[in-house]
Amino acid sequence: MRISRRAVATAAVLATVLPLSACGGGSGSDSSDASGKVEGKITFQTWNLQANFKDYFTGVIADFEKKYPGAEVKWVDRPGEGYADKISADAAGGTLPDVVNVSPDLVAPLAKAGIALDLDKAAPQYRKEYLDGAWKSHQIPGTQGTYAFPWYLNTGPMFYNKRLFKDAGLDPQKPPATYDEVFADGLKLAEKSHGKVATLANVPTIEDFGRYGGQLMNKEGTGFTFNDAKGVELLTHYKELYDAKALDSQALTATPESSGHKFLTESVAMNPGSALDLANFKKQAPSLYKNIGITDQVSSTGKANMYVMGVMVNAQTKRKPAAVAFAHYVTDATRQMEFAKQVAIFPSTEGSLDDPYFTKEDGTDETRVRVAAAKSLKTAVNYTPVLFSEQMKTELRNQIAKALQGKQSPKEALDNAVKACDRLLQQS
Repeated sequence: MRISRRAVATAAVLATVLPLSACGGGSGSDSSDASGKVEGKITFQTWNLQANFKDYFTGVIADFEKKYPGAEVKWVDRPGEGYADKISADAAGGTLPDVVNVSPDLVAPLAKAGIALDLDKAAPQYRKEYLDGAWKSHQIPGTQGTYAFPWYLNTGPMFYNKRLFKDAGLDPQKPPATYDEVFADGLKLAEKSHGKVATLANVPTIEDFGRYGGQLMNKEGTGFTFNDAKGVELLTHYKELYDAKALDSQALTATPESSGHKFLTESVAMNPGSALDLANFKKQAPSLYKNIGITDQVSSTGKANMYVMGVMVNAQTKRKPAAVAFAHYVTDATRQMEFAKQVAIFPSTEGSLDDPYFTKEDGTDETRVRVAAAKSLKTAVNYTPVLFSEQMKTELRNQIAKALQGKQSPKEALDNAVKACDRLLQQS
């Protein structure tokens, strides 16, 4: 997959195209027995990785085959565009590869259809090797089991403009850490700048409701609950920001790219990002770079959000011992550490984030961001429910827009969003 902080493929495609009877439903043909000799030919599918990491994966496969002489791995790489459609078609047609690169939202319908192997049954001995939050990210509410090995993680800091904070009479050395602090500082920034400087450029997403402390879904996985008191409170505050011009006027239609541009041109005081953004700031906006502040993600729970990729084993594979062994091999601590040093991602394995690479700064902003992100990932969670599809994200965004525009109250907006999302959940 293209290395980024969030998956671009949609689970909605799988949910609507992949019939739950594809594998007979339930646990499918899974005997959950992954013991036995590691041998035979298996196919490993990745998501838009071959162009930049061919040598790395070729080496991983060669090392695995050397360790298990009777095993052979065929590697196929699919483009990012249409990846969900390809998985859906292969799953429905019985041609899904033995080992597949997935994100939590993509694995959910496969698990429901009995196509994803339950690792809690097939390979429980490996669970202790991974961060608890990462392992749980491929669990499905209302379903017992874990359906993919955690692979690489990502998260990012919050960037802020020290000059804009100072101009508003705020302490540039003490950026807001919680949502309440963001709201208070945001109103001051808007007032001091006479509405010319917004604090944020995006409307709240489902992750924001999670980081604010709201419950997003019931434990049974049968309905969404982000219209609780916490959710209404959060959206009410965003409405206050919007009315005071502390939320950018174009936030209703903003994209990550447009929000980044607003921050780059210093019309927005805060914006989430990653270490990769620093070089861009330095090159395109030297004045911003000179005043750049770097802090943790805003969270009222004390836990950051993580984005996670996984490696799933096809429950129908005829080479289960080899498929499980390879899925574990490519996601073990050694391989993940090697991969993390090639690209700005983080390993999901227990103890890896204690490596000096993730704990020692060398005075550069890049290592400062890396160290801070690694620290936050130890307790981070994937706030986005695995059953929350792209269609559901659109429904939530549309209802939030109506609330900010004053067409309905925050409570009405979230109630309507929950109803729409529950309806889509029942249809999947």
